[in-house]
Amino acid sequence: MRASTANTAFAILCVGVLLSCAPARDPQNPYAPGIAGESNVDGLIVGHRLMAAGEYELALRAYTRAAGTNGLNADVLSAVGSANLRLGRLGQAERYLRQAIDKDDRFVPAWNNLGVILVETGELGEAAQVFKRAFALDSGKSTDIRDNLRLTLAKLDSPSYNEINEPLQLVRRGSGDYLILSTP
Repeated sequence: MRASTANTAFAILCVGVLLSCAPARDPQNPYAPGIAGESNVDGLIVGHRLMAAGEYELALRAYTRAAGTNGLNADVLSAVGSANLRLGRLGQAERYLRQAIDKDDRFVPAWNNLGVILVETGELGEAAQVFKRAFALDSGKSTDIRDNLRLTLAKLDSPSYNEINEPLQLVRRGSGDYLILSTP
């Protein structure tokens, strides 16, 4: 009888300790609390850093998590498209970038990165128009967009123009540039 009382007391003590470690419940939030130690780091920031580090698959996962918290806004769609572009998934990348433009037709990085895809797929006429749009929306501030437009126009004038000597630039929001040398 004494052992059973001791076991019950130990079980009650353990439950008490576990309950004291649980986060406080917010009476205004009907959902279960998050994971202990979970941080509220923006998935877009994490994804941008992973892209800069060359971890495109992990960046895509971070952007997908960002979509869960931020929704499918132009920034998230453009980031997902850019990660797919770096992974060589040109069809998926184009689809996401076009969706980003549909959401916000003034979002310069989506226009530029769509232009990069169009050049990669040989759609030079449309690519030139897309780069012109990006350049105009950016008010000519970005040298990367200007260079992309210049290279695309040169390739249109001379189809034998070798773009490998001067690769197109991916543009993203925030700091850092992504350089497209060739798709896998």
